[in-house]
Amino acid sequence: MAAMNQTVFDERRARLCARMNALGGGVAILPAAHEQTRNADTLYPFRQESNFFYLTRFPEPDAIVVIVAGAQPTSVLFCRSKHPEREIWDGFRYGPQDAGVQFNFDAAFPLDEIDGELPRLLENQPALFVAMGVQAAFDACVQKWLACVRNRSRHGVFAPAAMYDIRRDLAPMRQIKDASEIDTMRRAASISAAAHLRAMQTARPGLYEYEVEAEILAEFRRSGSQSPAYNSIVAAGANACVLHYADNNRRLNNGELLLIDAGCELDCYASDVTRTIPVNGRFEGPQRDLYELVLLAQEHALAATAPGVTWNVPHDRATRTLAQGMLDLGLLEGSLAHVLESGSYRKFYMHRTGHWLGMDVHDVGDYHAAPVSEDANTERPWCSLVKGMVLTVEPGIYIRPEPGVPESFWNIGIRIEDDVLVTENGCEILSAAAPKSISDIETAMRT
Repeated sequence: MAAMNQTVFDERRARLCARMNALGGGVAILPAAHEQTRNADTLYPFRQESNFFYLTRFPEPDAIVVIVAGAQPTSVLFCRSKHPEREIWDGFRYGPQDAGVQFNFDAAFPLDEIDGELPRLLENQPALFVAMGVQAAFDACVQKWLACVRNRSRHGVFAPAAMYDIRRDLAPMRQIKDASEIDTMRRAASISAAAHLRAMQTARPGLYEYEVEAEILAEFRRSGSQSPAYNSIVAAGANACVLHYADNNRRLNNGELLLIDAGCELDCYASDVTRTIPVNGRFEGPQRDLYELVLLAQEHALAATAPGVTWNVPHDRATRTLAQGMLDLGLLEGSLAHVLESGSYRKFYMHRTGHWLGMDVHDVGDYHAAPVSEDANTERPWCSLVKGMVLTVEPGIYIRPEPGVPESFWNIGIRIEDDVLVTENGCEILSAAAPKSISDIETAMRT
């Protein structure tokens, strides 16, 4: 993992404290991720919990951070103790003393001392900021610590009277990326773009989907990515019409398209890129027509991606373009207004045109703004795009065999997806290095 500036994480904790103080102050408690057993004594690769890492950059499992707001905010880490024998088997541990110094905590304790220390940190605090309902064992610990504080009420000690979901405070912070995050996401998108180019140069009739996937994964690791950001989709022919296809085990046949949805994770930040390519290196007939339609829909969505634009606008622009194209190609009948109002286009385009992107592939953040009134029946307006937000723009079209649909269109699935940063006056396509035009893809596949 690349070195990160500790100042960034100190500033994040300070900003969280400011948000907590605006609600009257209190204590925030966030757990790290646990190591998870895959089978027998084998573990899944460890990946830190996103909110925990966002505030601490501490990379180890089985830790808890406590952040106390107020006039003089403090942060306290509880983590695994040094253990020379276990470190021989499992690798280096910071231990509380070194962790406190390296990650700039005001105090650090062994995790096995938390039951004695944490109730003390909760005493006489107005509120608790925590994410309940995520880890059952952690929830039970929180209730235990609160009970310890309440049991001291006869001594003039009070427990937090309010509880807030800390995710509601962290989500808007994480939604606007800072310079270090943007730099990491640019590098992640660049690695993914190189992997897609490698896939284009590899794919040919007779290979299997998993062989193309292997080239993608190799490029991720060769370039320093720690892992895929999600299970790669390498879907040939009819498989491309399955949105979350995962088997990746079918042979590539001449004359088919291959949809590849694959993105790497770099230093806990995701990329998410999709390209659709012809297995034999050349788009033909309906493939070309549909590809040009999806590409045009993405161009219209990208042109509408800018600060101040509401979230739904790029989707609406893409949907309108796709619907008109479906009519022009004879896939649908009627007027454009009817197709849009009835939603009949959804049998060929059934998902939204994008999602937030960041530490999580489907990242945190609301898509709707605060309600304009207290009436529960009032529809919440869409949120507006702001400089520093990162989202995907990914229109597609998926045509399964169906009566009334020309057979030449059957089993064609196309999606084009890029990672997009909202800038001061428009947007930046972070994954632009992945070939996307018909001519660029065909040229790459001849290389």
